[in-house]
Amino acid sequence: MGIDDVKGRVKEAVGDATDNKDLEREGKTDQAADKVKGAVNDVKDKVENVVNPDK
Repeated sequence: MGIDDVKGRVKEAVGDATDNKDLEREGKTDQAADKVKGAVNDVKDKVENVVNPDK
């Protein structure tokens, strides 16, 4: 869980509490972005391990 996930959860909760649908959506987007960043980093690490197995 990265900072964008936490930030997104807060935005989503505040948006829900204040009935601000735009803020809720922004929070969900931040959470999704964090998941994508995590997946990209995982792939990057796996590729590096294949290219440089000695590290």
